[in-house]
Amino acid sequence: MQEIKKKEFSKNVQMIFQDPYESLNPRFTVFDAVAEPLIIRGMENKKAVSEALEAVELEPKEFMHRFSHELSGGQRQRVAIARALVANPKFIVADEPVSMLDVSIRAGIMNLILDVREKFGLSILFVTHDLAVARYMCDRIAVMHRGKINNPCKEYTKALITNSPAHNLV
Repeated sequence: MQEIKKKEFSKNVQMIFQDPYESLNPRFTVFDAVAEPLIIRGMENKKAVSEALEAVELEPKEFMHRFSHELSGGQRQRVAIARALVANPKFIVADEPVSMLDVSIRAGIMNLILDVREKFGLSILFVTHDLAVARYMCDRIAVMHRGKINNPCKEYTKALITNSPAHNLV
């Protein structure tokens, strides 16, 4: 019974990790990396992988047979997003998905995440320490302090917002 719940959970919830350099297996091609969630379920599908790559604006014929060391940081993060999308989840946890990227690449990846959220009707939990990024990406923001969601009226949250460079945005 526990195994069934675990499979159902992993089918509906996917993850985009913070570091695209560490989250992709260097021995896998882009195809292997994106197809992995499908292979685990016995559903490998080249068309689904191609569609996921197209959804993240990577040309399948150009990228499918490359290895992660042949990609830029932004391309790697796009592959990580495609890997999350390929299983058709309902919910994605995006753990600091732009923090390891150059500032020049961040906006493109943030806009891509917003686009796929809309296109696929996804709910995304976007984890960040950057209030300006949170303001741009999120419909609702919750501040956590010591592992608990903090009341917006608490001093910690007020201080965080006031001392943030983005305080006039929040």
